Amino acid sequence: MKRKTAKEILAESFRELAENKNIDKITVKDITENCGYSSATFYRHFKDKYDLIVWEHTQGVAGIMAQIGKEGYPWKQTLIDGANSFQKNKEYLENLLKHTTGHDSFTRNMTEINYNALKNQIMQANRISTLDEKTDMYIRLYCQGTVALTCDWIFGRYKATPEELAEVFENSLPKPLKQYLY
Repeated sequence: MKRKTAKEILAESFRELAENKNIDKITVKDITENCGYSSATFYRHFKDKYDLIVWEHTQGVAGIMAQIGKEGYPWKQTLIDGANSFQKNKEYLENLLKHTTGHDSFTRNMTEINYNALKNQIMQANRISTLDEKTDMYIRLYCQGTVALTCDWIFGRYKATPEELAEVFENSLPKPLKQYLY
């Protein structure tokens, strides 16, 4: 049986609070009291609640990206799984984006996390240690665009299903990156 780590319990506590409270109103004290931990335990793992948010997003992205390359798991399925995760967490993400003083920093962090995950996946899958600058720029551009579109979708600007969102992501993948992912 896998036991939850302190980080996972703190993140779960934060999410539970975020179901009913604006994220910018949630304090470290709220998080720790909700799960029975001390503030010292929180600060042993995170520098602040935004660090917790970024860690949690990183874990989710890493879990999805880890599936790439496994037999029968195509790039398109990665996109569908990502879009389904956004759908599942839509209310939480909307709360996060609307009610944090760090909206821009979360968006930047989300872009950076996705950029690093995709870059590392391409390098590992193709057994290369560096990417040329142009390919790196394509990865960054793709991640910036998909994060911006995801935020618009979360806010209800587009009514696409997760599958339709994944299709747009797949069709917007720059041609030079397709050789690495297909």
